[in-house]
Amino acid sequence: MNRNAMNHNAMNHPVKLEVRHLRLLAAVAEEGSLTEAGRRLHVTQSALSHQLRDAEEKLGAALFLRLGKKMVLTPAGEKLLDSARKVLEELHCAEAQIEGLNGGTLGVVRLGTECYTCYHWLPALLKKFHAKFPRVDVDIVLEANERPVDFLLAGKLDVAVITCPPRNKSLRLIPTCEDEVMIVVGPKHRLASSNRVEPRDLVGETILCYPPREESTLLNKVLRPAGIEPQRVVPIPLTESIIDMASAGLGVAFLARWAIVGYLQAGHVVARPLGKNGFRRQWYAATLRSGQAAPFLAEFMSLLVRTCAVDSVGK
Repeated sequence: MNRNAMNHNAMNHPVKLEVRHLRLLAAVAEEGSLTEAGRRLHVTQSALSHQLRDAEEKLGAALFLRLGKKMVLTPAGEKLLDSARKVLEELHCAEAQIEGLNGGTLGVVRLGTECYTCYHWLPALLKKFHAKFPRVDVDIVLEANERPVDFLLAGKLDVAVITCPPRNKSLRLIPTCEDEVMIVVGPKHRLASSNRVEPRDLVGETILCYPPREESTLLNKVLRPAGIEPQRVVPIPLTESIIDMASAGLGVAFLARWAIVGYLQAGHVVARPLGKNGFRRQWYAATLRSGQAAPFLAEFMSLLVRTCAVDSVGK
């Protein structure tokens, strides 16, 4: 029988004992007497005796041997004690986590973005967030990068940082900031001497982009609407590799200015605005409308908006 079938059978089989029986069993086994167990549980000895008889009657087996004033576990009692401790420990952990979630002091924020490298705002956010919620973890779900909205709708993310959000009534969208995406080329590239780059200037160029190529912003929102097809498109998953290729004159990239600041200062690449007004994009923090969010999630979202707004100034 597989595990799912076993779990299904267990869930449909009526449980005879209650949590109070399990606590009683553990207390008597550890204290060795009903009197001491009663003090520990703040229950009278007569009430404990009644609960113990009730448990033994429900199971049809004795759980303790009475040896004078000493209570000694029977084989059935030892078997049940092992399970009781596991159940009580699991219950304690679950209660602590739920109480923490409701109180905003314990939990996790699962975060994903549609770009591997757009976490430049995260260190400042974490410093402020953990100062207030030191027991709340922030997990970056890297596998959600290509489909953050799908992960969010599937309940695998709490926050998705995205551009161009789909129309979906299940999503709550909060604008965070804008950034400028620029044409990036090597210092010796023919476009490096231009003040700006027009779509027609990219005719015959090799385009370096993030995979999948079908979702390239440069292709879908700039070149194809202008009726321009590049000579070649090379998908590259890592920003550093895209910059290295562009620096070597092997293609043209389209990257956010904040992602290439260090390379610009070092002279490895040159960045030029696209068109007269440049190309800017709006970022959003997306969460689900349904369900009751933990109190700390609201604070995380507030900090995310404020941190991104400050971080985007001058970029």
